[in-house]
Amino acid sequence: MLLWTGVTLMLPLIALLMKIPVRHVVWLWLALSGGGFHWFWHDTHNVSSIPDTLHVSASMVEDMPVQAAGFIASEVEVDGDRAQFEMRVTAIHQMGRNSEKSKQLASISEQVIVHIKLAAKQEQQVAAAWQRGDAIQIRGSLKAPAKAGNFGGFDYSEYLHTQEIHWLFKGNGAASLQKQQASLWNRYILLRWNDQLREQLGQRMEMAFTSLNHAGYMNGLVLGVTDELDPATYNEFTQLGLTHILAISGMHVAVYAATLLYLLKLMRVSRETSLTIVMVLIPAYVLLTGASPSVVRAGIMAMIGLFAARRGMLKDGLNILSISALLMLLWNPYYLLSVSFQLSFLVTGGLLIYMPLMKPFFAKWPLLLGGEIAITITAQLVSFPMTVFYFNQFSLLSFIANFVLVPLITYIVLPLGTVAMGIAFLWGDGARILAWPAEQLNELTFLLVKWLNVDDVYVSIWPSSSILWVMAYYAALYSVLYWLKTWLTSRRQADEKMTAISSPPISSPVHTGLAASAEWAAILQTAHEPEGAGQYARQQWSSYRYLALVLSGIAWIGILCVGYQSPGGGDMGMVQYLDVGQGDSILITTPGGKHILVDGGGTMDFATGKNDWRKRKDPYEVGTDTIVPLLKQRGVQRLDAVILTHGDHDHAGGLQAVLDQIPVTSLFFNGTLTDKAPFHKLLSTALNKQIKLYSAYHGMGWEPDQDTKIHFLYPFPLQENESESLPVIKEQNHYSVAMILEMEGVTFLFTGDMDEAAESLLLSELAHSSSRMKDTGEMGTARQAVDVMKIAHHGSKYSTSEEWLSYWRPEISVISVGASNTYGHPNEAVLKRLSSAGSAIYRTDTMGEIQIRAQQGKMSVRYKRKREQTGIK
Repeated sequence: MLLWTGVTLMLPLIALLMKIPVRHVVWLWLALSGGGFHWFWHDTHNVSSIPDTLHVSASMVEDMPVQAAGFIASEVEVDGDRAQFEMRVTAIHQMGRNSEKSKQLASISEQVIVHIKLAAKQEQQVAAAWQRGDAIQIRGSLKAPAKAGNFGGFDYSEYLHTQEIHWLFKGNGAASLQKQQASLWNRYILLRWNDQLREQLGQRMEMAFTSLNHAGYMNGLVLGVTDELDPATYNEFTQLGLTHILAISGMHVAVYAATLLYLLKLMRVSRETSLTIVMVLIPAYVLLTGASPSVVRAGIMAMIGLFAARRGMLKDGLNILSISALLMLLWNPYYLLSVSFQLSFLVTGGLLIYMPLMKPFFAKWPLLLGGEIAITITAQLVSFPMTVFYFNQFSLLSFIANFVLVPLITYIVLPLGTVAMGIAFLWGDGARILAWPAEQLNELTFLLVKWLNVDDVYVSIWPSSSILWVMAYYAALYSVLYWLKTWLTSRRQADEKMTAISSPPISSPVHTGLAASAEWAAILQTAHEPEGAGQYARQQWSSYRYLALVLSGIAWIGILCVGYQSPGGGDMGMVQYLDVGQGDSILITTPGGKHILVDGGGTMDFATGKNDWRKRKDPYEVGTDTIVPLLKQRGVQRLDAVILTHGDHDHAGGLQAVLDQIPVTSLFFNGTLTDKAPFHKLLSTALNKQIKLYSAYHGMGWEPDQDTKIHFLYPFPLQENESESLPVIKEQNHYSVAMILEMEGVTFLFTGDMDEAAESLLLSELAHSSSRMKDTGEMGTARQAVDVMKIAHHGSKYSTSEEWLSYWRPEISVISVGASNTYGHPNEAVLKRLSSAGSAIYRTDTMGEIQIRAQQGKMSVRYKRKREQTGIK
């Protein structure tokens, strides 16, 4: 209502300033009000009916054993030990009740996501036989999708809400699903046929392209199927802003439609009939390629454009784009929140709006070259703010990559791959012959992409900005291009007039008509104006134009600088305990704007040996999927230090992705090695990137800036061996780095996974140091009380002794721990000891990310889950 009221009050003012007719303003207000009402109605009806059907509250549905019947509503993805698909639930009941009424399946119609954990390798083949449209009955439990655990992190629950999905259905083993006798037809059968066709086409692609890497790439390029695409290749394309090539969009639809029209022309089909045939076939292509928002947009625009071309009307591209958006949003208003929808419409609209301003700069260039450069520059400028808004990075080499690769892939590789796939149905050897040049071009593409990704210096990291910043960027860009075009046009007109005056017209005897006489009279009159008068007027107008151009340029550059500026600093420091599951990762931002990362979490991999079949193709990795995106989103363009407390995977595993993607100045660690290959790879990466390595030890200090000090407390220096090589220690917890951070008058204690033995050794040393100071009369004393303590080893019973708590007396205790972990962390005895010590307990498993701000000796604490709360202590 506040937004609607604000728009209602602002529209008359905007109309007055821009001199928009009243009827247009009224129509615009009605359209916006109608759209808002449509969204509100749709969103208020987007609720789950499962709790009411089961006659329980939503909180009681969690982990409740249920049995459901319905249809498989999507393709079944079998990856390692998990089968996943969407299910349309038509009936459900609670298992375990004895009453006959409760055993009857209550009717319902709701979509859920089904996860079935496979028990044995043989069950992969059973799950692979499940298809969209199968009638099934399944036993398991319901679970609410996870909400974001970190501020600004991906919210799976919100994402599924936009898909009108509210529950995850968890099943154990393939036996938990039973196929049922179904009718010959349901609404998913057509989509099943489409799945089977896509699978057949994918097999023919694999037949034509001998390398699986090439086949996976071509499947993504031609069919939009990215399941077999190498994740490393996809990441390299992402780094250069080339993922739009692998997402079916307007480029693919345009090539598809143009090819069909050309073939129909060769067959001497009339123009009107050709347009009609292509218009009818476009929905089939949209369905075949997965019907993502971008391809739906392109399909609708193509159909409207073809219809308009056939009828000779509605030739304005912006009208076609607007109608496409309106139709899609009427069908599903949640499209508005889709990144694919936003990027697709913004880039297309930007090309329609900004291309006329860009064309004059390349008017004298060869048509194909000038047009290609103009389109590439415009697309890059238009997509830039949304790219950094959502993905927080931009490669300066993106223009080169797009300029070289997009035409190559669009006009050569894409047609070759499509034709080779089609020929494979009839002649396998011929398909491989045709695919060979495409493979060579693909190899060239991969090499170029890898070469452009070698140096990270060309990749800039941008913090998440606001929608207002995006709007200001587009307005300033339009102003800059408009005044540049005006200046260039005026220069060319002046040059043309000067040429006309100095050179007599070739056909001057013919041009004696009224128009020619008037034109020459105007030129002669201008030439015979009083000296300085006309020139002064033109110079004055030019001065205003130059001033407008300069101010627009300054505004645009200023907006870019504001958007690139990393937040933080000032007179406030912040410690952010990230929610990384069962592990530790803590981001420190100092008042001076320095960024320090303590540990990087890690995803444990149990799919080894006889369980190797459980390994997934592209598994969740906390560094790549959580820590790096959060760092980029928060504008961490460089980490001044990474402090690795010890080498266990739940602390070190995610740092490989951090070192690969974020510049790091220094790496502190405990001075020991583990016997694990990932840890050795991590140190090798640090050496290759020329990151300074430091072994932290008791008594060592570091000052990141004038307001921040770090005192390392543990481990004690190890005895040097003759080989001067680092010792290999398998059990790393005892040697965890412990340190005190002093920032803005607040002290933070970090303990890694210290055990009781390490705690006892440190307490003894601190007591000895304190007594030595008293005996010698030295100034200062060992600090005992701290404001915030990171509880060691996720709250394990082997750490955080009573003596430890009695010495440090933390006002706040933070436990970084994974929800429902198998280790029983945090231990109940530890929680009781913390409560007895009067320490406020904050846990990442129940509260998500915990942020503690320090300013002038005061602390403010907020956490992500349950409620975003701020309290002053």
